[in-house]
Amino acid sequence: MAKITKKRKEVVAKLEKDKVYSLQEASTLIKEISNAKFDASVDLAVRLGVDPRKANQMVRGVVSLPHGTGKDVKVLALVTPDKEAEAKEAGADFVGLDEYLDKIKGGWTDVDVIITMPSVMGKLGPLGRVLGPRGLMPNPKTGTVTMDVAKAVTEVKAGKIDFKVDKTGIVHASIGKASFSADKIEDNANELLTTLMKLKPTASKGIYVKSIYMSSTMSPSIAIDTKIG
Repeated sequence: MAKITKKRKEVVAKLEKDKVYSLQEASTLIKEISNAKFDASVDLAVRLGVDPRKANQMVRGVVSLPHGTGKDVKVLALVTPDKEAEAKEAGADFVGLDEYLDKIKGGWTDVDVIITMPSVMGKLGPLGRVLGPRGLMPNPKTGTVTMDVAKAVTEVKAGKIDFKVDKTGIVHASIGKASFSADKIEDNANELLTTLMKLKPTASKGIYVKSIYMSSTMSPSIAIDTKIG
């Protein structure tokens, strides 16, 4: 059996066994139990009462976190020459088209989000096997396929994230950093949870939000009261 370190014991001791915390309590506690030597990400895992295998119970959406994610999001704008200046001014890290399509074909995917235009989507089809599994394929539903490239880039840089329920019925999302104040963590978490509540499928019966857990990189999870909103 693996030995529990002294630091780990101190962290676990701060958590009350079987207690379900309020969102405010969890946002404060997560800072106390995050002892990584780097600025750990704070994540939410929300288990929903849906069957993702059924199209009418798929939960997917976007949310603009009021305080951003704390992460420097690397954005690739795949645009035609007339849109390049617009994308660069908005803060895109990489801007271009054919040269980046060739790089992706060669296996390059060192970006977090790809934004493109409707007219370019046809060129991205053959790259689905590379981009799809990495969650990088642009999608009109998440605002990453648009003619308003500048707005899309600005929103992503400011903290707009997209989420999707996985095959086990769980939505995972990063909502900030351990260095954030407890108030900012709570605000971001509340924004995501409120958005999820609005996306409840009409075909979903029974309890919609079954469990909510907050954790940071390398920290234990904190159970959060599902009575939200």
